[in-house]
Amino acid sequence: MRVARLDIVGVVTLGMITALGGGILRDVLLGALPPATFSDWRYLLVATAGGLLAFALSRQLERVSLSITVFDALGLGLFAVTGATRALDLGAGAGQAVLLGGITAVGGGTLRDVLVRRIPSVLSSELYAVPALLGALVVVVADRLGSTAITWSLAGAALAFTVRMLGVGFRLNAPSPPGRRGTGD
Repeated sequence: MRVARLDIVGVVTLGMITALGGGILRDVLLGALPPATFSDWRYLLVATAGGLLAFALSRQLERVSLSITVFDALGLGLFAVTGATRALDLGAGAGQAVLLGGITAVGGGTLRDVLVRRIPSVLSSELYAVPALLGALVVVVADRLGSTAITWSLAGAALAFTVRMLGVGFRLNAPSPPGRRGTGD
């Protein structure tokens, strides 16, 4: 918030884009119009409340970055599996459902980063897209094997969370191109 020098409208808008952008992208790509966000007022209410809370507590949030990272990792896993499940429910193929699960999980944060002129964290931070895709893959494989049990969604979300937290904890990144500075190549 401070780096981009946002006012209350900017903070709430970016909060809403971060929370809802991935799901909106998924629904538009699947032709599920209007996107679920605009069919149920609760999505907008929760995203707006989150943005207002972030604005009001901006100083305190800087001190609890680990907690924010943990909650972000939980959300990453949950959005990945719900995105993949929705894609499957709307008739997407297996590969498309995995991809759309990933887009659901990382799309909003990517849009936010672009709007504040930052390289999207999904392209460079400690394992972000990879865990989302793995979580979505669990749901899709289970579906293809004939199981739609909630335990598979929980397992996919847990896998995404665990891989993300390992990436953060050990500063692990997806492979970079050979010869890029800082990679040891």
